[in-house]
Amino acid sequence: MNAPHPHPRRTPLRTVTAALVLAVGALVPAALTPTADAAPRPAPAPAAPDLGDQVVVVDPSMPTAEIEQRADEIWQQQVDAEMSEGRWSLLFLPGTYGTADDPLQIKVGYYTEVAGLGASPSDVVINGKVEVYNRCLSDGPTQPYCVALNNFWRSMSNLTIDVNGTGQDGCRASANFWAASQASALRRVDVRGGTLSLMDYCTDGPQFASGGYLADSRAGTVVNGSQQQWLTRNSEVASWSNGVWNQVFAGTVGAPSEATFPTEPYTTLERTPLSREKPYLHVTDGAWRVRVPAPRTDSLGPDWTTGGTSGRDLPLSSFHVASPDQPARVLATALARGKNLLLTPGVYDVDRSLEIRRSGTVVLGLGQATLTSVRGATPVVVDAKASDVVVAGVTIDAGLRESRALMHIEGRRGHGRGHRTSVPSTTLNDVYFRVGGPHVGRTRTALVVDADDVLIDHTWVWRADHGIEGFTAGVSGDTDRWHTNTAPVGVVVNGDRVRATGLFVEHFQQHNTIWNGEDGHVVLYQNELPYDPPSQADWTRPDGTLGWTGYKVSDRVQRHQLFGGGVYVFNRNDPTITTDNGFEVPDRAGVRLHHVMTVNLDAGSIEHVVNGVGARVDATAPGVPSYVADYPAVP
Repeated sequence: MNAPHPHPRRTPLRTVTAALVLAVGALVPAALTPTADAAPRPAPAPAAPDLGDQVVVVDPSMPTAEIEQRADEIWQQQVDAEMSEGRWSLLFLPGTYGTADDPLQIKVGYYTEVAGLGASPSDVVINGKVEVYNRCLSDGPTQPYCVALNNFWRSMSNLTIDVNGTGQDGCRASANFWAASQASALRRVDVRGGTLSLMDYCTDGPQFASGGYLADSRAGTVVNGSQQQWLTRNSEVASWSNGVWNQVFAGTVGAPSEATFPTEPYTTLERTPLSREKPYLHVTDGAWRVRVPAPRTDSLGPDWTTGGTSGRDLPLSSFHVASPDQPARVLATALARGKNLLLTPGVYDVDRSLEIRRSGTVVLGLGQATLTSVRGATPVVVDAKASDVVVAGVTIDAGLRESRALMHIEGRRGHGRGHRTSVPSTTLNDVYFRVGGPHVGRTRTALVVDADDVLIDHTWVWRADHGIEGFTAGVSGDTDRWHTNTAPVGVVVNGDRVRATGLFVEHFQQHNTIWNGEDGHVVLYQNELPYDPPSQADWTRPDGTLGWTGYKVSDRVQRHQLFGGGVYVFNRNDPTITTDNGFEVPDRAGVRLHHVMTVNLDAGSIEHVVNGVGARVDATAPGVPSYVADYPAVP
């Protein structure tokens, strides 16, 4: 289908600030016991470790109705809890859930993780659905507004869904819906027997989503619909329905061809040059372990469909299992003593850096675990001497006092390791950064990468364009926001051979991403320029250049590649503001951009896509992109 004309992205939403108090307990509750006349249950599931009150471990002996009730209680709490501190993880032990006649159907709200605990996705089978619908709000008493543009911070992984809509209405039964935007990863998922839809076309008609990610997965028919940009990496699909603005595929069996770009805006890499899947919990022979997948080079398709996932298993005893009530010094001490770190769901105040100094360290967050900077601390620092470090499943928030960075991956003096390696020095999987939103935040740069050979696999680096801070001045409080939630730059890359698969960076106050290292390689870059500059004077560089870019490659860089990039503009605080270029790169043969675009969402303008090339986008044609197929142009 053709995408409908898109609304401006993420207009201010009515925020639910009152906490919903629900009786939702911890782990496998004693209350979930069979009735006297129930059939005998299988042998008891292996005892779960103490993962805290916000982790629910489900086993296949539980009645479907009770699982649905527990999941629905959590969803009811989290469906509108965009800026809350609620964090949840629903973990399914190996087995089959639901039946053809009585399917298991659950929904996923904010800050909720749904994951299987098998060694393979086939070890946890859900006959039914795991879904995300449009979030419905209302600007008035009678006019609903249902949309997925703000459906952030949730995930599903490591399980199989046999799609079954029994009991749902005709529209809902037509697909498994995952209508989500940024920071909502699908990983190691096998969707069988039905359609996977990336938009919700049942609630208030087709509506929009923006910024999704699918990796290491398999699906049949995929309805992209109005999902504006998306990355599918190392997966397998039978068909894909639509491109909208920017759909990117890498190492994906069945990916659409890019031959008709930009009529169909697909960008397709046959293989992924370097990938590494996210670590995951699994229970095998009664033992709880964390699997750390090995890196893959020039890879195609999922890593589990032709055998087991290569890598190493770490016993849970090698982890310090952290809880949000523990001070940062306890977590830092555990790292210093050589422990890995498992962050159970919650919000952690971090008043000193969690320094990762040991090679091979794994930091894994459950249920969107969040580290908040306190007193200007940089929450996570990776030491320059450490290698083969993995940080995954963690959100890092700026605090009230300005920090130099939210995460710093240090480089060695003399500019790093100086040699190519197939093992990333540090891997980031689903690591998200946030400045503002639930509270005031300030940082100079969210993510600083000084090390060589870093792999960034799906990140959303977000200076909030809306929140509950109580701002009032300007359109949607934007003038207050501009002067209070301060963050000049989102990402700075100084290391060489840094690779990114799924780099989303939005709303920073100068260049959103600055790339200074050599041999950078990016597959899908998505950016929105800030909504909130109060005037053109606030959005003009000291040398008089109009605006900063969404993506800046340093003038001295000799070699760089970007595949599939987009920069969007919505200057709602002052619609007359213009920006000269969405992208700026040095003009040399070794620096190449493939399939890049700009688009106006409703206000403001961008004069060119890159370096003076590409047509202007403005409010006379909102939602109509300007494309440049290759820069420099291919002869």
